[in-house]
Amino acid sequence: MSVLKVFRHDVPASIVVFLIAIPLSLGIAAASGAPLLAGLIAAVVGGVVVGALSGAPLQVSGPAAGLTVIVAGTIASYGFAGTAAIVALAGGLQILLGVARLGRAALSLSPAVVHGMLAGIGLVIALSQIHVLLGGDAQSEAWKNLRDLPAQVVGNHGVSTMLGVLTIAVLLLWPRLVKTSLLPAALAAVVLATALAAAIGADVKRVDLPANPLDEIVFPRWPDAEPGEIAIAVVTIALVASVESLLSAVAVDRLHDGPRADLNRELVAQGAGNATSGLLGGLPITGVIVRSSANVAAGARTRVSAILHGLWIAAFVLLCAPLLETIPMAALAAVLVVVGLRLISLAQIRTYIRHRELPTYLITATGVVVTDLLTGVALGLASAVLLMLWRLARCETEVVEAGPGEWTVTISGSLAFVGSGRVARALALVPAGERVTIELHLDYLDHGAFQVIDDWREAFERAGGTVTVRETHDGWFSRARSGRLGDGKTAPARRFGSWSQWQSRDRQRRDAMETGIREFELSVAPLVRPHLAGLARDGQQPEQLFITCADSRLVPNLITTSGPGDLFCVRNVGNIVPPHGAGDASVGAAVEFAVEVLGVHAITVCGHSGCGAVRALMTGGFREDQALGRWLTQSGADFTECTDEEHCVTANVAQQLINLRTYPVVRTAEAAGRLKLTGLYFNLAEAHMYTVDPLRGVRDTVPINMP
Repeated sequence: MSVLKVFRHDVPASIVVFLIAIPLSLGIAAASGAPLLAGLIAAVVGGVVVGALSGAPLQVSGPAAGLTVIVAGTIASYGFAGTAAIVALAGGLQILLGVARLGRAALSLSPAVVHGMLAGIGLVIALSQIHVLLGGDAQSEAWKNLRDLPAQVVGNHGVSTMLGVLTIAVLLLWPRLVKTSLLPAALAAVVLATALAAAIGADVKRVDLPANPLDEIVFPRWPDAEPGEIAIAVVTIALVASVESLLSAVAVDRLHDGPRADLNRELVAQGAGNATSGLLGGLPITGVIVRSSANVAAGARTRVSAILHGLWIAAFVLLCAPLLETIPMAALAAVLVVVGLRLISLAQIRTYIRHRELPTYLITATGVVVTDLLTGVALGLASAVLLMLWRLARCETEVVEAGPGEWTVTISGSLAFVGSGRVARALALVPAGERVTIELHLDYLDHGAFQVIDDWREAFERAGGTVTVRETHDGWFSRARSGRLGDGKTAPARRFGSWSQWQSRDRQRRDAMETGIREFELSVAPLVRPHLAGLARDGQQPEQLFITCADSRLVPNLITTSGPGDLFCVRNVGNIVPPHGAGDASVGAAVEFAVEVLGVHAITVCGHSGCGAVRALMTGGFREDQALGRWLTQSGADFTECTDEEHCVTANVAQQLINLRTYPVVRTAEAAGRLKLTGLYFNLAEAHMYTVDPLRGVRDTVPINMP
């Protein structure tokens, strides 16, 4: 990238991130009980060192609210000099983890545990900093802060409380009133509170920095503690910082179209940053989603933005320290209260409710608040494991009288020996001598559970009854009877009843459509029913609008590996989007509904090889006085420069993207960064998906699903 482009995009973005980082770094240092200079040192190192080595170029690192509780406890135990040494050692451990290529392993931790941990940390931060906002002093433990909060609230705290409330009000209202990213809400809130305090001559506690910052750096000193205690502290900081940084890097990848993050390299960069920060007397560092998202939104293109923001902080601290010392501590505490509460995400809570993982989230968060971080995370992990085991061992059994002398027993889910007692009790409800059909829809069956069902079958048939066991293809039960229970999982149920190879088999017995519906009800419905029930209860929340051709060979959910609730689909002849206000209004209605009501984040237009609609447009093989002809003319595609049919298909996709941008709702959402438009080309013969260049109307030379 040229120097001109760097100055055009990265320099302005670096200034925006610098303005956000100053108040946050000071507030996090204050909340941690560390010297305020330590937060600024960490911000400089996070920008310069981590930025230069980062595997996620647009991620910005610095002191993070998620480590506040851990750092505060470490400082209380070992002093700040000892904490700095522990931070440096934690950085060395992160480097080793990155070199060992364990970056991806950190992401195997349950997201419910991670987000529950952050929510608990956020609540601890808010509970402690609200005391500072009210003019008091924070206690060392969350429950003490909660205990003393009523007395603190009813007390008279005068100017300090007013400044804190003003700061929170500005933080909440500023983004709604001011749309420019060049003046972040945190900076505006702190500046206004500082100006008001100076105007009225308020006698409140303010930021206190050393007169000569370079002479006041606290260098690390080996902690006076047992090696085992030090090792626990090092591992805790290293693991929490690593997980938070890697989760942030993955989240930042979703915000831009540039190179994807190299998580192992990012882990090494974070380790180098923490080692450097600890040796210079700074706080521990992580990738910070607040600064990173601001960096992307401000238009950053390379790692230069992160590096420059660190240099701006260093220059400001050395040259403008007196300005920082005018900031009231109540204003910084208010910033931390809002930051802490924002770690409790209502959107994540709703997600975990839908996925039935809320208990893990709540147990982790409560454990962090009531006990400590390690205990809270351990409780969360234990609950996640128990929930997983419960799901693995859970099955649903239904006994229904299908008619005179006929019974149907349906068993769905995972059936292990721990659930076999429930199955045995259900089977015992069937009267002797009847005809019984056992429908098995199992994704797991162990030998103990198989033996319960098979023993009951033999006894029931000896008593004069008839038992038929029915399952999809060569399932668990049939493999168990033939001694092949450990061969692997059940063959997947048929999902697409219209495929020719399945039709030829079904035609020998009955109509293919009826057979497909029946097999869906028997084989697929029990597996997807809980998910569909959740969608029926909570409503649809698709991520994207998928516009594609009505061609029978194209199956959107198959080629995108998606399921119910994932895609809001529009299918028509030629995947055409008529321009706004012209022609057929049904596509426009779907576009407006998807963007305004459903809030989709992406619109994809997908064409395909061998498209009959495009072929008709190329040859003029249609009559404009017929419905098909009138529809095709709304494409607006120009094929004069197209060299072959494939080029025409991709040119048609590119034109539909242009047509989409004639809709005001699309232009508004795209300009605000809430919506992304993408063109795709699916080659039927290759079964490969390609992206479409929207400017040239041609496909990329590399399939989208290849490295």
